[in-house]
Amino acid sequence: MEDDPIVISGIGARTPIGNSWKDTWTSLTDGKSGVAPITQFDPTGMVTSIAAEVKDFDPAEHFTVKQIHRSSRASQLAVVAAREAIADAGLPSDLSEMEAGIVVNCAVSGFAEIQHATEVLHSEGPRRVSPTFVASAISNMPACEVAIDLGVHGPVNASALACASGAYAILEARKLLLADEADVVIAGGTDAAITPAMFAGLNTMRALSPGRGNPEEVSRPFDAGRDGFVFGEGAVLFTMERRSHARARGADVYAEVQGGALTSDGFHIVAPEPTGKYAGRAISKALDAARLAAADVDYICAHGTSTKANDRTETMAIRQGLGPAADDVAVSAPKSMTGHLIGAAGALATLACVMAIHDGVIPPTINYRDPDPECDLDYVPNTARETPVRHALTNAFGFGGQNCVVVFGKS
Repeated sequence: MEDDPIVISGIGARTPIGNSWKDTWTSLTDGKSGVAPITQFDPTGMVTSIAAEVKDFDPAEHFTVKQIHRSSRASQLAVVAAREAIADAGLPSDLSEMEAGIVVNCAVSGFAEIQHATEVLHSEGPRRVSPTFVASAISNMPACEVAIDLGVHGPVNASALACASGAYAILEARKLLLADEADVVIAGGTDAAITPAMFAGLNTMRALSPGRGNPEEVSRPFDAGRDGFVFGEGAVLFTMERRSHARARGADVYAEVQGGALTSDGFHIVAPEPTGKYAGRAISKALDAARLAAADVDYICAHGTSTKANDRTETMAIRQGLGPAADDVAVSAPKSMTGHLIGAAGALATLACVMAIHDGVIPPTINYRDPDPECDLDYVPNTARETPVRHALTNAFGFGGQNCVVVFGKS
């Protein structure tokens, strides 16, 4: 029903720049970086020794000892973010009496558990591997852990679209609500895989920044001096429902989820298609799905990883997707502050879009000092911008060439 759109009525987050969604949003608009030296393992011998870690997260404050032992960090972050999202929406902590669903996506959440189990296997033998290892490592478990914690018995979904996973969760939740498979869906992304194996692999791929200098200044999307992305972790989840359902509960809403689109580069396992053609097609298809013109877009929350190839091709994609209107749209990259949250990256970008619409503030791209002639858009450099935002969209691009674009608007 076009007159009863899907809206976001609650937000929850645990990120490198905030242990709540409000703290995260304040840090985004203040231009605060969450990048620092790695504490979760000894990075001696690694090319990269910095990351964007969630700070001051103690699982014992939220879970029993048994729950901690059986669950991954990604699941724990997701559960805590989900609790905040439903509380923010004015929903009870137990959703068992509601027609509720869950869509929590991740990309690499099992890496830490797999590495630990492998180390135990080789050092102590097969009988010492935890009986909960497999369950804690599989990619659907964050969604299932949220469902168990909240008492949800409706549809529970988990999809893996690499770095586009968190954005796609929003579209999948929207589909469930439009199909009347649930009245409320908790949706978003989570990932936590700051491990030696992950960093070794990304370093040999030359994807990560070597992290020279001040860690807070390393992530610099669209800047001519960018030299790779900063790996991060976190969880960002949303309460989604029909506007009529939210109004019947007396709930406030932040924004509408107006549509979106998926395309594939069909080009390479890690490199983006160099012309940006298919990412640009995702932008134009998403606008068509939302029944908007390019000139209606006021803000794009960019994928903006701070790698040479991604930022260049994303700029080309935005120009192809918006045409001449690209010169008038504000584009910013939260990864300059949070690093790359992998499966949660698109969910963090959703938070930026939703709150830009709600508050009329566009977060900046920090560490932007030296313009790149190949990246020639308005990247909202270094300082947040107060301006009305009617419609915003987020780009999310994943390894394998998976492109997801989601469009948001005022409600």
